[in-house]
Amino acid sequence: MKGDMQPPPGQPPPGKRWHTREDSGIRLDAAMRWWHDDEPIEHPKIIELFNASLVLDDDGRYQLRIAQDWCYVQVEDAAYEVRTVDVTPDEHVSLRLSDRTAEALDLESLQLTPDGVLTCRVKQGRAKARFSRDAQYQFGELLEEGPQGHLVLRAGQRQWEVPLSLDALQAAT
Repeated sequence: MKGDMQPPPGQPPPGKRWHTREDSGIRLDAAMRWWHDDEPIEHPKIIELFNASLVLDDDGRYQLRIAQDWCYVQVEDAAYEVRTVDVTPDEHVSLRLSDRTAEALDLESLQLTPDGVLTCRVKQGRAKARFSRDAQYQFGELLEEGPQGHLVLRAGQRQWEVPLSLDALQAAT
């Protein structure tokens, strides 16, 4: 990831890459697993560092930024994982993300994947986040059935209609 290093001249050996900022060989798959050169990254501290270092640049490309070093990474689906759903003291719903940040839930961006996983938009709507199993359970604990079978999200005394149907959620579980 060093910015001042140049790859050797010519093409890399077959099946290899030079590991430049543009072609790091690092990707985050749709199941939120990190890979390097199609080998899984399994060390928990590296995974946590990558999660905390993932940023979306002004051009909409994902980068790993670690100290002064950076490289582009491929993100197959959601870039962030919702790890925790909290109700704030002022009765709003807050999400804690895999990059160690927290932000308000954008209810209008909630979607349910065909395999029953909640997703939403984060980072001012520029990125997708996938709910972890625990976060999805925590979110479900805040839901109630409202009028005409609509779902209502309750946070303290506040409530909002959820843009998902009870039927869809029940079919996903």
